[in-house]
Amino acid sequence: MKTFVILSDSHGRKRNLEKIMPLLAENDFVIHLGDGSADLRDFMRENPEKVYILKGNCDFSYGAEELTIDVEKVRILCCHGHKYGVKSGLSRLAARAAELGCDVALYGHTHRADISTVDGVLCINPGSAGDYAAPSYCYLVVHGDKVTPTIVPIR
Repeated sequence: MKTFVILSDSHGRKRNLEKIMPLLAENDFVIHLGDGSADLRDFMRENPEKVYILKGNCDFSYGAEELTIDVEKVRILCCHGHKYGVKSGLSRLAARAAELGCDVALYGHTHRADISTVDGVLCINPGSAGDYAAPSYCYLVVHGDKVTPTIVPIR
């Protein structure tokens, strides 16, 4: 079993990330899906083996454009989502995930937490970690071929 904390769209508002820093340290992996990719730079330096950083449309120098992660029996696509038009729907994102053989697609960009299945692909948006009113992240558990996402408010 592997555990993840999935974050997105912190936009430099590190206060919410500081609230959950102990949680980040105790999980197997931490993924930031962009727009604030530099916000976890120090944590990544201390934990390079467990942190994945993606580049969002508001990030200009730091993070991967897209990546896949194989965990247990699951393949996960990670991206910010803007290149797949996620504000207009998830079909292009799901198609890209299927093309890469992924069971799960993680994305941000919309600032709205969501868990949906589109054309057999589990699409997960953790919401915005930088949101002032309702910040959130996704706690994700992968056990064998089973994936369990939970959207968690940051308080």
